[in-house]
Amino acid sequence: MTASMRPLASQHVAILCAVGVVALWCVGVFGGVLPTSTEQIVSNVGQVCAAYTAGIAAFVRYRLSVRRDLRRFWLLLSMATLAWGSGQASWSYAEIFRHDALPFPSVADIGFLALPPLAVLALLSLPVAAATTAGRFRSVLDGLLVAASTLLLGWVAVLRTVFDAGADSVFAEAVALAYPIGDVVVITVVLYTSMSERRLAANFRAPYILVGLGLIAITVADSGFAYLYAVGGYATGEFLDVGWFAGFIAILLGTLPWRGSDTPQPERFPATGAITPMLLPYAAVGGAIVTSVIDLVHNGTVDPFVSWLRTAIVVLLVVRQVLTLLENRSLTKHLEERVAARTAELRSSRERFAALVAHSSDVIMVVDRNATVTYQSDASGRVLGLAPEAMIGRPVSTMIGDTTEIEAFLEALEYTAAEPLRIHSLASTWVREADRRSVEVTLTNLLDNPDVAGIVLNIRNVSDRKVLEEQLVHQAFHDALTGMANRAHFRDRLERAVAERGSSSGAVSVLFMDLDGFKTVNDTLGHGSGDLILCEVADRIADRTGPNETVARIGGDEFAVLVEGSPDRGYLGALAERITGTLREPFSLDGREIHLGGSIGIADLTDDVVSGEQLLRNADLAMYEAKSAGDGSYAFFVPAMHEVLVERVRLEVDLRGAIETDGFEVFYQPLVSLCSGEITGVEALLRWHHPTRGLVDPAQFIPAAESTGLIRPLGMWVLWTACQQAAHWQQGLADRQDLRVNVNMSAKQLLQPDLVERIAEVLRETGLAASSLVLEMTEGVLMVDSEATLETLTGIRELGVRIAIDDFGTGYSSLSYLHHFPVDILKIDRSFIKGLSAGRDAALVRSIVSLAQSLGMETVAEGIERVQEVQLLRELGCSTGQGYRFSPAVPASAMSMILSGRNRDLISEPIGSSDDKR
Repeated sequence: MTASMRPLASQHVAILCAVGVVALWCVGVFGGVLPTSTEQIVSNVGQVCAAYTAGIAAFVRYRLSVRRDLRRFWLLLSMATLAWGSGQASWSYAEIFRHDALPFPSVADIGFLALPPLAVLALLSLPVAAATTAGRFRSVLDGLLVAASTLLLGWVAVLRTVFDAGADSVFAEAVALAYPIGDVVVITVVLYTSMSERRLAANFRAPYILVGLGLIAITVADSGFAYLYAVGGYATGEFLDVGWFAGFIAILLGTLPWRGSDTPQPERFPATGAITPMLLPYAAVGGAIVTSVIDLVHNGTVDPFVSWLRTAIVVLLVVRQVLTLLENRSLTKHLEERVAARTAELRSSRERFAALVAHSSDVIMVVDRNATVTYQSDASGRVLGLAPEAMIGRPVSTMIGDTTEIEAFLEALEYTAAEPLRIHSLASTWVREADRRSVEVTLTNLLDNPDVAGIVLNIRNVSDRKVLEEQLVHQAFHDALTGMANRAHFRDRLERAVAERGSSSGAVSVLFMDLDGFKTVNDTLGHGSGDLILCEVADRIADRTGPNETVARIGGDEFAVLVEGSPDRGYLGALAERITGTLREPFSLDGREIHLGGSIGIADLTDDVVSGEQLLRNADLAMYEAKSAGDGSYAFFVPAMHEVLVERVRLEVDLRGAIETDGFEVFYQPLVSLCSGEITGVEALLRWHHPTRGLVDPAQFIPAAESTGLIRPLGMWVLWTACQQAAHWQQGLADRQDLRVNVNMSAKQLLQPDLVERIAEVLRETGLAASSLVLEMTEGVLMVDSEATLETLTGIRELGVRIAIDDFGTGYSSLSYLHHFPVDILKIDRSFIKGLSAGRDAALVRSIVSLAQSLGMETVAEGIERVQEVQLLRELGCSTGQGYRFSPAVPASAMSMILSGRNRDLISEPIGSSDDKR
């Protein structure tokens, strides 16, 4: 049994106990089995138990009730019954233990008299249904009628006797009268609430009736007690006590969890129009009249109070009837207004529908099974150029463009008419006096609808939409700037030409062209000027090509020409010459002459070409070959170009595999002080030991790593390896604590957003001091996204890492970036060092060294191979040297021997060429 079921089970047990006590008491009273004293004890204890049991059960119902609007009712009812039980407990204590009745009035009367007001509040707390003002007035009058009739009955039966009996004091008399008056009020409210429309659950009827009957039984017993007590005829244990027992047991039964009695779905109770609430006021009046007649017959005279109360009842009844008549008239008037309003609403709806049809952007047309028009809306004048009555009685086919579309429409009509409410749509062209209009027609079968009796056509003019669709298609396949075909159109046409290679169309060739020098125009004169140049380029190419050749702008400054037919290479070469020749002619822009050129690659459709995309790619490869030749030339595709591409792709694949399998090694070349001859640092240089190619030249795989983005993970690996090795040398060699390591940094690496954090992480993991690391980069790297580059270099410099410019003098050689960027070291390019021993470039090297000294920078000479170069550089003031004169790049193990001084032979004589620096 669940916790929520236990209180409900206890109610059943309490009811059984109370019924047992009543049964025992009834046997004693009516059967004469129990002595008088025992009857009093059983009666008193039974009444206390019945009242307390009912009160506790009502409180449990209050705690468990789901509906909040009923919780107050159960709480107040619990308080009322518990108060009465407390009064009865005081009375019973005096009779059982003191063997004497309490004086009147006493403390017990407080509990007894507390029941009527608490019970009235409980009944009035029940939720009331919404009502009109007249309905509320009528309910008040009904309540007054019931109250007056009940008061009249109570006066004749009890109140007059109690009033005439008098009492020892005014207070005692008031208390004596309070019993019947409270009982009259309770009975009145019980009857009044039964007449009111209450929003209660349907199955709350049983609890409500039981509680009401219980309260009436208790109040009748109270009135009987007041009457008998006034005439001195009441004794505990008599038949009158049955009223209290029955009342509290009825309330106890009402607290039971009747099925649905606590449902949260409210409804009216009693139902509107129920006969009992309607007749109750009249029954009350009838009862009052009967009571007054009985009183007249019994006493022979009419009591003035009875007379006045009867008159008040009659007046209240007349007022109620008048109010009912006025309410009926109001309801009739309201109903007439509702009917009129509904009629006006229907008329307005009909007019609104007619206006919507008349002003709709679609034409509404009704035709019969034979396609003859029976109705046409006013919109036909705007949409179709026809007066509404122009087509009535005529077949729709007279409006449709051609025979094929007429047949399609008639088929759609027949299909729609085959099934009720079937809907079908089709596109058609309608003609009115040579004015062709594209329309969209929706057919709806309403032949079975008696108000329509036809097939409804919703006709929408979509001519503007068709024009827009054509414009969008043109924009999708044409370049917005030049107006010529775009890449999508060119590829579509190319694929079709390749697919038709076996037909009479003959050979297919593609010319792929890229402008030379266009980027400079864009960068210097702006994109607006560049667009003007592109438009003129498109016009010149179109002028040099034939009508059967498709010219397209592929993108940017790239153009392509599709040549179909059977042209030989002479024709294609002449076409390329005409195009490149016209592009060599100067372009006039804002009074200045702009000189450009064009490189063209030509590819033919051969047996080994399987798609248009492959043909376009071959032409692209040939174009790069022509561009490398310079002077705006052209080149035909040969398979060797593709082999170069394949080789590059294969190299990239091998490069990825080498990264995954640790196929790389870091070599080191010493940096030597030209003053002392001591090794002050080493430069880390990447080497790739390919399993089949052997040692791959860095000049081959570094560009591939740059283009594929692999330079970033590769560069971080070199940085980590070099820093770890340098830290190992510093810790393992006593005189190498100041050894520094130089690591090259590419442009791709410098654009990494988290480069500074990753460098700091490498230094932290390897334990190398930031001052021992030098990052080398070329002058060109500094020019890429200079603001972002400056921010990154500043962050690196703040770590304590030094920055060197590699191959200085071969790039931009601008003094501005030396001031702008945080540079510490200038590495003089080897091309200048070679000229020193031949008597050249000494002044230039001296200028570089002087510039570095004035800016507080260190200088490093690269590519030193001869003793004379060492002497000259020392005289010019260069501080550090690097090259084969000292040592080539060697593995870490060999460099360890050099640093430890155990292999002096490596630096005794120059070995090889300094071109192998990387």
